Amino acid sequence: MATTVRERPKALLLTSRAEARIAELMGKAPADAIGVKLSTPRRGCSGLAYSVDYVAEAKPLDERIKTPGGTLYVDGGSILYLIGSTMDWVEDDFTAGFVFQNPNAKGSCGCGESFTV
Repeated sequence: MATTVRERPKALLLTSRAEARIAELMGKAPADAIGVKLSTPRRGCSGLAYSVDYVAEAKPLDERIKTPGGTLYVDGGSILYLIGSTMDWVEDDFTAGFVFQNPNAKGSCGCGESFTV
């Protein structure tokens, strides 16, 4: 009897704007970059912050999310804080950046730079 393997759902969802921004970043990435990586380093008033950087090497526990323009790696140590989140790219007259809708966040600082779980 053959067993079927169900594809595991993505740890986080990316909007089409976030995917387009990843493609744009990869279009001007350093030669050794294999993708961009999302992590949640300890920083800010509330404890954790979102950080997106180029990555040259994947770690074994990193989550890999394929997008049309490149791969988004999610830090293995951060994944539990991000499951079920949506990552978007927002630009207006004054700011531009990735924005996260995170159902795991219990609070955030007043400036929006950091969050707590």
